Amino acid sequence: MQLTFLGTAGSWPTKERSASAIALDLEKELILLDCGEGTQRQFFQSSASFMRVRRVFVTHFHGDHFLGLPGLIQSMCLNHRTEPLDIYGPPDAEEMVGRALKMGYFTLRFPVTVHPLTPGSTVELDGYSVKTSPAIHPVPSLAYRIEEGPKRGRFDGEKARSLGIHGRDFAKLEAGEPVRVGATVVHPGDVMGPPRPGRTVVYSGDTAPSDDVRHLAHRATVLIHEATVAQELESEANEWGHSSARQAAEIATEAEVATLFLTHFSARYKELDALETEARVLFPGSKAARDFLDHLIHQP
Repeated sequence: MQLTFLGTAGSWPTKERSASAIALDLEKELILLDCGEGTQRQFFQSSASFMRVRRVFVTHFHGDHFLGLPGLIQSMCLNHRTEPLDIYGPPDAEEMVGRALKMGYFTLRFPVTVHPLTPGSTVELDGYSVKTSPAIHPVPSLAYRIEEGPKRGRFDGEKARSLGIHGRDFAKLEAGEPVRVGATVVHPGDVMGPPRPGRTVVYSGDTAPSDDVRHLAHRATVLIHEATVAQELESEANEWGHSSARQAAEIATEAEVATLFLTHFSARYKELDALETEARVLFPGSKAARDFLDHLIHQP
């Protein structure tokens, strides 16, 4: 599982940062979290491929989070895509995406299905689920939790050897096949540890500090939380449905997440060291995301 930050800017892009977009590679498929203007170009400079995007999850319909959809979909058409694309978003998703797909003259060459979601809903997909919670923002907004299904336990090589397992039988057991040692049949469960929870990524979208988002992020592997401003501007930011770096770190600490990435930075911050330092006071592992940053999410 790998994250690629395609855009980390606030309300408009800057020389340093593009509008909000994050690619999450689940190996079987690539999903996109938000699609701000310029996302298709960001893909070309990244390690990810826009043609692999299978689903798009839009947090809300402010331009810096969805205006990249028309260009992305038209580029997919021009590159002969035939696979379907599913787009998920708040309750107004059908209307907003419908408008976007009417922009310009082009022929849609593959199925696009829009799925409006409500806060608190869950979507079960192939090997993972997506849960939503409300975010605090002036327009209908969702935060997302992407959660893998449970993984099998780790192979206990020492125990296998103690049962007389050697050579190719190791690989058979790891692949889930029983093996015979003399008169005894050894099953995979005999040499596997307990099942492990899957990896989880939570994305806040734009939000003021939210108890709902904190609950959604409980013990997530990665929390991506907006940090539009520094602490001295947080009161004003909260009124507009945004958070400070300090508040993002507070949410991460209370939610007991493993890793925190800050994103959605106001154009007033050309350098991000001060925001990163502010967050690390409360959550030492805080990281300010930069455009084109790749992060490999390891299995717990």
